[in-house]
Amino acid sequence: MSKPLAVLLSCALALGACQGKVQRPACPTGKVCLEYGNELDPATLDPQKANLTREAAIISDLMMGLTTEAPDSSIVPGMAERWETSPDGLTWTFHLRPATWSDGHPFTADDFVFALRRILAPETASIYAYLVYILKNGQLVNEGKAGPDSLGVRALDPQTLELTLEHPAPYLPQLLAHQSFFPAPRHAVEKWGDDWVQPGRYVSNGAYQLVSWRLGDHVQVTKNPRFWDAANVCVDRINYYPTNDAVSAERRIQRGELDINTTFQSNRIGRLRETMPDAVRTHLSLATAYLSFNTRDVAAFKDVRVRRALSESIDRDFISEKLLRAGQVPAYAFVPPGTDNYASGPKTKWAHLSFVQRQAEARRLLAQAGYTPERPLRITIKSANSNDTLLLMEAVQADWRSIGVDVSLTQNESQIAFAAYRERDFQVGSMSWYADFNDPVTFLQLMQSQTGGQNYGDYDNPAYDALLAAADREPDAKARATLLSRAEQVMLDDEAIAPLFFVVNRALVRPNVTGWVDNSENFHRARWLCVKSQAS
Repeated sequence: MSKPLAVLLSCALALGACQGKVQRPACPTGKVCLEYGNELDPATLDPQKANLTREAAIISDLMMGLTTEAPDSSIVPGMAERWETSPDGLTWTFHLRPATWSDGHPFTADDFVFALRRILAPETASIYAYLVYILKNGQLVNEGKAGPDSLGVRALDPQTLELTLEHPAPYLPQLLAHQSFFPAPRHAVEKWGDDWVQPGRYVSNGAYQLVSWRLGDHVQVTKNPRFWDAANVCVDRINYYPTNDAVSAERRIQRGELDINTTFQSNRIGRLRETMPDAVRTHLSLATAYLSFNTRDVAAFKDVRVRRALSESIDRDFISEKLLRAGQVPAYAFVPPGTDNYASGPKTKWAHLSFVQRQAEARRLLAQAGYTPERPLRITIKSANSNDTLLLMEAVQADWRSIGVDVSLTQNESQIAFAAYRERDFQVGSMSWYADFNDPVTFLQLMQSQTGGQNYGDYDNPAYDALLAAADREPDAKARATLLSRAEQVMLDDEAIAPLFFVVNRALVRPNVTGWVDNSENFHRARWLCVKSQAS
């Protein structure tokens, strides 16, 4: 799942402007309230249209799929109490628990049928439609080459859902916890259209229901009394705040105005461990920070020598160990260590070279491609407007200037930056990918030619696609892992992206918050959280 490399600090040079006291909202007597710093404003709360991890954090508190995540991110039953799989692994039958929507409307298997057809409808234009290609005829439906009735999903009865797959997928339970597979309230969507996500119209089936959504201020939810497990949900009200200024959010944590903030400025970790050691949470993530090259519109990036020169000339050790300093690991591959069902080993061809050797080779490659001091390569990096990202891009800019590249930087608000990436309105883009589920295909699918919007660099290699297709058909887990590993090596040899580092999850969680379990996928559903005391 896409995420800005960091959504952090915007006023480090004007600290006085960031210190205005914001009072913690009063919590109703006898209730438990959680003040939650969530980095950015959501662009949407529509499960079939969301794109970024911080949108998903709210949506996954409002909605629930067939499966869901336990506190440690392991997969547990959600709306499905149990399921069976056919011997060939192609047909899955899910038995739903009795439930209703937050407005009291009956919840049935048809709500999943409607949602899965909706995400694949061409007019929905979902950036995540490719995930649902796993269903029989999913890609054909999304491309308008088959009708929605041909999709491999049907309601056998109100409480029984059948999914038919294009190929066996033992990781399906993990995938079904992703918001793209969440149900949609047909009665609300058909009444309100895209406006069904607005307060007063939003209908949810998860632990919470939407109360208000004030752009630039907060999203407020309250406990959904009709949620099937409402008796075990502790927190009664949550306010999610956009906290793109991480230093200001840090102070709000100290003052007790926020209970959680989902990030902190990476290079402040030493100070934070001194000032609030009980709040600092770090954990190596299933996520990779990387750069994308616009190969569709920038002629220079069609040349693999240029992409290789730019990638290998970046000093990843300096970035991870000296600049960011929170435990990030230099990345010479795309799939992070610790990913399940994988055969590790793929690396860029030049990973074994010293940084000095890599920069020397980069200069030679640029010269071979026709870029010299007299005719330098001129490019612009577009990124999200955060302090960590700016520091990172300035380091990349310095490395590229040292090999003779004329580099400029431009920053946008994160939602605007990612909209530009989707529209290919960029030359080089900075981003990170967080695993949607714990399997290498969540990373490798991103570079398939059929993926569309999130394949930001438009990487297209039939050999790569063929290896992923072969892995889909391979029933043996070890052989499948080998095929996926070979595919990643092809992509790395093609210099499709420039991996930078493996991400570290960073959060500030006040000690009075219970139920937060550090995990590599960084899933923390609010239904598992509680607040022992509202005192600061």
